[in-house]
Amino acid sequence: MPIRQMKDNSEQHLVIKNHLQNTMNPIQRTPKTAQNGKGPAAGHEPHNTKQSRNRTSPPTKNKGRRRGRGGRKSDQGDVCMRPSSRHCTVAQKPVNPGSADILAATSNGSIQNDHNLPGMEMGFPTSSKSLNFASRPGFGQVGTKCIVKANHFFAELPDKDLNQYDVTITPEVTSRTMNRAIMAELVKLYKESELGMRLPAYDGRKSLYTAGEFPFSWKEFSVKLVDEDDGINGPKREREYKVVVKFVARANMHHLGQFLAGKRADAPQEALQILDIVLRELSTKRYCPIGRSFFSPDIRAPQRLGDGLESWCGFYQSIRPTQMGLSLNIDMASAAFIEPLPVIEFVAQLVGKDLLSRPLSDSDRVKIKKALRGVKVEVTHRGNVRRKYRVSGLTSQPTRELVFPVDDNSTMKSIVEYFQEMYGFTIQHTHLPCLQVGNQRKANYLPMEACKIVEGQRYTKRLNERQITALLKVTCQRPRDREHDILQTVQHNAYDQDPYAKEFGVKISEKLASVEARILPAPWLKYHETGKEKDCLPQVGQWNMMNKKMINGMTVSRWACINFSRSVQESVARGFCIELAQMCQVSGMEFNPEPVIPIYSARPELVEKALKHVYNASMNKTKGKELELLLAILPDNNGSLYGDLKRICETDLGLISQCCLTKHVFKISKQYLANVALKINVKTGGRNTVLLDAISCRIPLVSDIPTIIFGADVTHPENGEDSSPSIAAVVASQDWPEVTKYAGLVCAQAHRQELIQDLYKTWQDPARGTVSGGMIRDLLVSFRKATGQKPLRIIFYRDGVSEGQFYQVLLYELDAIRKACASLEPNYQPPVTFIVVQKRHHTRLFANSHRDRSSTDKSGNILPGTVVDSKICHPAEFDFYLCSHAGIQGTSRPAHYHVLWDENNFTADGIQSLTNILCYTYARCTRSVSVVPPAYYAHLAAFRARFYMEPEMQENGSNSCSNGQNKGTRVVGESGVRPLPALKENVKRVMFYC
Repeated sequence: MPIRQMKDNSEQHLVIKNHLQNTMNPIQRTPKTAQNGKGPAAGHEPHNTKQSRNRTSPPTKNKGRRRGRGGRKSDQGDVCMRPSSRHCTVAQKPVNPGSADILAATSNGSIQNDHNLPGMEMGFPTSSKSLNFASRPGFGQVGTKCIVKANHFFAELPDKDLNQYDVTITPEVTSRTMNRAIMAELVKLYKESELGMRLPAYDGRKSLYTAGEFPFSWKEFSVKLVDEDDGINGPKREREYKVVVKFVARANMHHLGQFLAGKRADAPQEALQILDIVLRELSTKRYCPIGRSFFSPDIRAPQRLGDGLESWCGFYQSIRPTQMGLSLNIDMASAAFIEPLPVIEFVAQLVGKDLLSRPLSDSDRVKIKKALRGVKVEVTHRGNVRRKYRVSGLTSQPTRELVFPVDDNSTMKSIVEYFQEMYGFTIQHTHLPCLQVGNQRKANYLPMEACKIVEGQRYTKRLNERQITALLKVTCQRPRDREHDILQTVQHNAYDQDPYAKEFGVKISEKLASVEARILPAPWLKYHETGKEKDCLPQVGQWNMMNKKMINGMTVSRWACINFSRSVQESVARGFCIELAQMCQVSGMEFNPEPVIPIYSARPELVEKALKHVYNASMNKTKGKELELLLAILPDNNGSLYGDLKRICETDLGLISQCCLTKHVFKISKQYLANVALKINVKTGGRNTVLLDAISCRIPLVSDIPTIIFGADVTHPENGEDSSPSIAAVVASQDWPEVTKYAGLVCAQAHRQELIQDLYKTWQDPARGTVSGGMIRDLLVSFRKATGQKPLRIIFYRDGVSEGQFYQVLLYELDAIRKACASLEPNYQPPVTFIVVQKRHHTRLFANSHRDRSSTDKSGNILPGTVVDSKICHPAEFDFYLCSHAGIQGTSRPAHYHVLWDENNFTADGIQSLTNILCYTYARCTRSVSVVPPAYYAHLAAFRARFYMEPEMQENGSNSCSNGQNKGTRVVGESGVRPLPALKENVKRVMFYC
């Protein structure tokens, strides 16, 4: 279990119950009246439908507020109004009158944990076996009802017994492809005799599945395989394998039926896995399987991406349990593959065609070695013998200088002579190095021109911008085209003719699922009273800043500009700065038209020296007052300059910066300047707009009591980066009731670790002893400082978690939230709602009729606000799909929200409407966005923090946050990664990541 146990007595904040009962979030079965869409769930207050309908004019009167539904009444004060600039206030009732309010910070901003909570019971289970996710409280009713189609195909549940057998192959084989070849030969030889006419499905490793039983419970088979790569002339290599097949278990199909009917909470993973493998069996033989997708150059002609890569089209396939029963999710897919070229041609594409007539440079050699390491090649100099090898490196010497011993007397022979004498093959390009194949102990040398890259190898390293652009052109499909291709794929796969589907009794529909959906209304947005338009109702997920002023425009009186682009003259840069300053003023900011010092031009390679010069020169000019903004003009292709600038500004100098590319400086667009103005305002601490319902206290379970909304994400290093740390980021709203401004913290943690390690932590301080800290605790304190209120409700949006990690992440991170709260004040446990946000799924929603223009946006996608919580969603748990944005190009991907834990008792309408309206508060543009902003901001912050890492950062040192605290000696947590440099205090307080 991932929860860290605190040994020190001062950290025993909660006693965890080890039994099944969860006192804070009991699983409730919803009456039929709530499930059939005719009314709200029992025990929940009905949603105020008058407030939810589309309005043609802004609301002017607050007709009432919903009382908080949190798990602890003592944490929720009565809502009252008082004359002040703040619209919503709370008369707080102390949870423990006899204790000091530790959420009030000390004079120096530090907070000491001096309180113990022995014997406190939270009712939170300690293992996934005793944990039930939040059950669906009913179905949403708000919004305009419509029908959409989903790329889910109904799968009829088989009525046969499914059996699992264990497979042991001797000698052991590590390749799935070879395992499959062995088992295919076994079935071919023994199906009609020993296997009792059964056609089994195989997972490629240790498990074999059948519909019905074999005539035995244990049996050993002998299988001989011929190596087809040895060509057609001469004797072929033959290997014999012993295969033992042993009965293990029978899948419980009754359990699966009950789960799909919503009568059982635990999913029968074994039965689902068997059916998934069965439906993948035939495609695995036909195509190239990569993860859950299948690719082939025959599905659509491959498109060149450049540098020896090409795109292959394919399809994704997965069996899923849904409310309509079993569903087969099919989607189109594309991936980059290495072109099956002669190696010499591949290398020529990589470093230039002139390599045949010139020696390789050191940089060329590194580039080739990096590109070819791990790639499988086949020899072409032996006629029909096409033996395959995996490249391990390049020789340091050219081919003409390579020699090796041919006998025990150390008689040496050159590679050139050997290939000529042995194979009659003349090596033409002897100035090039050879490929090293095999391991270091027994490395073989192969000339580049004698090898060809084997077809079907996916490229897993990072693509360059040109390749990404080319791949996006292939993958970007209009909804109508994508729907057509999906249907064509299902017809081509012909599941009704699939021998494995027939054997197991699985039938797949060829029609897209037709699903009831609702289009949620857009929220009214509030702008400043001095603008011509004081409020705005977005249309189809969009609006603009014309005639509007930012609701809280900041003042920028001290700013400077640094120009790293050689092609931008000082006069051009000055003109750009003047126009940008004017746009900021028009948008509602007070912006000094003159910089503190003249525009400073610098070379990109001297970025640190240049930034420090501008910083010091500005400080001298302003007599010690710091810059409020630094504008930076960068070349369009700036390499590491952007990241270096952000790292120096945010962790060293404490400067808020705004970068602009050269192309935008030369071609000034009003739209571009307006967007940059939005970013500058929030970076300097302002707000662009707020929800009208927020300042009018109309948002259920947000406006009634002080509520903090968190967003969290973890970004992992790219494939091939084996030592780089993962980066975790947590942001939290710092204003209530507006919930618009978010402060953020970032931290490095162990490579590919998904659990956020520094949500809560303790360490030993020489003077203070055991001290509590961590990102949750720091952000709770920051909220109190900013609002004067302590959060009485927590809403936590967690991005980037796959279904297989739900239990682990919830157990660990909810426990960390609990401990962070308890460390601040005795009995301080605000109710928590924990929601996972998923974008990396393959569910797509299409308009019921592409010809009906009223049901689509300009791109042909479904309208923003479209929500689905029935039919294709989980049979019993609290999840929904929300397409909150208008499409631009391609097919929109709805976000999938899964409420794992809910102590605030949200209704379906409550959480869906809240999530939708928050998507209109994203600060960087005047559009609703596809993911709820706190999760979006966390992703941006984590991505920004990658720039803070030193190039040689290794996985040793200590786990740390970029939060500016002195950690001291750590008690909790094992050795982690080298800490990120700390963010400066003035940077942490604002949305620096925008």
